[in-house]
Amino acid sequence: MIMSKQEFQITSGLEGTTLQLWIDQEWLIPGDSPGGPTFSDADVARARLIQNLKHDFGVNDEGIDLVLHLMDQLHGMRHALALLQSEVWR
Repeated sequence: MIMSKQEFQITSGLEGTTLQLWIDQEWLIPGDSPGGPTFSDADVARARLIQNLKHDFGVNDEGIDLVLHLMDQLHGMRHALALLQSEVWR
């Protein structure tokens, strides 16, 4: 589901200043539309992960950067593996 910035803030529970900080840090990268930034369900899940890491586990900003970077790499590798599998099974 694609949502506006306001819908995302309501769904994720993020305040505007926190959201902007996380966008500036590139922890969240919204889509772009003529009506403004857009967010997806994956962005909500990512925001909740960041909240859990910060509040439940006490991970600092540098740790969040590392965790998100590793997760993005893992996601990219899973995508590459799926493409490779589809080529092999043709």
